[in-house]
Amino acid sequence: MAFSDFKNIAEVQKKYHIKYHEAIFLVTEEIQPSENFLSDLEFYKENIDVFSSEASRCEIIISPLLREVYKKYYLKCSFWIQKSLSYDETLSGTPDYIFSARSELGKTVLEKPILIVVEAKKNDFEQGWGQCLAELVASQKINDDFEHPVYGIVTDGNLWQFGELKRDVFVKEPINFTIDKLNQLYGALNYVVQLSGESPNL
Repeated sequence: MAFSDFKNIAEVQKKYHIKYHEAIFLVTEEIQPSENFLSDLEFYKENIDVFSSEASRCEIIISPLLREVYKKYYLKCSFWIQKSLSYDETLSGTPDYIFSARSELGKTVLEKPILIVVEAKKNDFEQGWGQCLAELVASQKINDDFEHPVYGIVTDGNLWQFGELKRDVFVKEPINFTIDKLNQLYGALNYVVQLSGESPNL
């Protein structure tokens, strides 16, 4: 079994005895990304059908936006794309994106994962969250720290949803963020990466 074998949140809950709640935990403000990022995004949106495929959403929307946020936190965090993660035979696989503690050994070593981002394949958020929560459980176990939260994001590039796992409680943010309200979305991403950066693992 792998992360992607979990079809929904309930499957992960039952296997690992995770409680589920919905509550607002993001305290966000609108933040505008850099002018270079905005200019590039506007150009691609005008000239490319960015939502025509999963690959275009990843390359034009998701990855550039995450990299833009990462620039502010690169001294504390490392950013990984398609990096394998494994705790045991069940909790293993390849998250789409990982923010982790930055290793003293350099950029080639994956330290404790603190934020997982999963693309909702075929816009399937139900399975996306099943996979993401399984990855958060693996992160929690790898970190060997159940008191400090790990965070997850599921997105199709347009819609972005956020969650937090602390101890045996998963909290899903009820507010959705969208790419058409970019400053709100960027503020939410900045906040959750900032929260991750406050982890004692960093």
